[in-house]
Amino acid sequence: MPREADSHPGEPGQLALAAAASRLPFDCQSCGACCSYSPEWPRFSTEDDAQLDLIPEKYVAADLSGMRCDGQRCSALSGEVGKSTACLVYQVRPDVCRACMPGDDECLIARRAHGFSVL
Repeated sequence: MPREADSHPGEPGQLALAAAASRLPFDCQSCGACCSYSPEWPRFSTEDDAQLDLIPEKYVAADLSGMRCDGQRCSALSGEVGKSTACLVYQVRPDVCRACMPGDDECLIARRAHGFSVL
């Protein structure tokens, strides 16, 4: 789903952000910080019911507000944070997760919370 910035000429859109992110030294699959620093972060906001129905129920919070978390960590995150991680629902992940890009503000906040480098 396009972000609002994608519809405004002169503002960086998803493709520009992705291109910039590809030059950063952050590798999501060896990090996972964004998926494990706050139970308040993986919230549903812009998804429609059809999108949400694709996420397996066991990963959805009881109040249906977002992803279920085990402590600070999203229940759909597998692996060891800072070493090797993967999203078990990557193809159907919420919009907030899709919007987080390596090196963006949310990424850097999460990396700092884990004590990881933010270069």
